[in-house]
Amino acid sequence: MLTIYGCYRSRASRNLWLANELGMEVRHVPVLQADRVKDKSAPDAPMHTHSEAFLKVNPNARIPSMADGELRLHESLAINLYMAKKHGGPLAPKDLAEDAEMTMWSIWAMTEVEPHSIQILYNTVGKPPEQRDAALLQRSIEALAGPFAVLDEALARTGFIVGGRFTVADINLAEVVRYAMPAPQLFDAAPRVKAWLQACHARQGFKDMVAARDKEPA
Repeated sequence: MLTIYGCYRSRASRNLWLANELGMEVRHVPVLQADRVKDKSAPDAPMHTHSEAFLKVNPNARIPSMADGELRLHESLAINLYMAKKHGGPLAPKDLAEDAEMTMWSIWAMTEVEPHSIQILYNTVGKPPEQRDAALLQRSIEALAGPFAVLDEALARTGFIVGGRFTVADINLAEVVRYAMPAPQLFDAAPRVKAWLQACHARQGFKDMVAARDKEPA
């Protein structure tokens, strides 16, 4: 059985959402970020990213990670692409061209959007007020105006990222774009992005992931 290492309050949420959508049975091994564990060496400490057992899975000390037989993968978006293709069906690419497009958009999300969207999250709600950087927040919002316009135009064709249907590419992008939600002006300027993200978040698979996340200690 495919195993996901990580916690809901991490980028593992992307993989756990996809598993819900696919109806894929996975083994979920909770692993916390090391900085969330007070006494990392305590005998009863939960598994964390610096635990010896986890470092054998991923020497990068990052979550999520995936194990499927002898295969190990360590990047959330790559894990999702693998899971979708392993399972097959409408969320997976139907041919080589769609596979390439889904890979392209996933890399685009990681390089063009996430470096800025994560700073919007950190500097609005993710960090204590005294640690927030208003100037960095503003720069990040401005930096996303262009990528949001690109995505808005892409969604004009069918309302989805690839193939005119909801796929793993939509999950990969939605999980990156949602970090920017504390900056509503970005979504007001890109109404198709706003409607698309709302539709993604209306899916039962996402709702079930969020419900599980809310049960996890902060």
